[in-house]
Amino acid sequence: MDADAKKTALRMIPYGIYVMTAEAADGTIAGATVNWVTQTSFAPPLVVIGVKADSGAREILRKTPHFALNMLGKGQQGAAFAFFKPASRDGNTLSGEPIRKGSTGAPILDNAIACIECKVAEIVERGDHHIVIAEVVDARVAKPPAARPDDAILWMKDLGEKVFYGG
Repeated sequence: MDADAKKTALRMIPYGIYVMTAEAADGTIAGATVNWVTQTSFAPPLVVIGVKADSGAREILRKTPHFALNMLGKGQQGAAFAFFKPASRDGNTLSGEPIRKGSTGAPILDNAIACIECKVAEIVERGDHHIVIAEVVDARVAKPPAARPDDAILWMKDLGEKVFYGG
């Protein structure tokens, strides 16, 4: 296989930017920028996300059945970059972003344009990222989008010409 062709072709897949947040019963908390996200079922509503196998976020998901997927909107590049590194909690903030507990107990970013709360159904442990299959159990939209909902999301390409993931 031509490695350059593979990388280029896989980078043609468009990626939205999301922050996955979770908190274990022992109080350990995770917040991680994720972009391998898709809906996979309408009934029940299922999503899948890719989580780096050796990340702190993956370790928290081993300890708790719930997480939140916070949708970032246009102009929220700072929040995306804040969660590229391990999250830190300071009172009611996570990596500088205000949070509150959602209905499942998962931390929700107050400034996210929308979020879904999920219950982990299965984790497929293959490759350098594990696939988390989860059922959507709650949802919140901070402000209805003016146009198409998928146009409201912050895209990987909005982070700059040199920011890529995948390939």
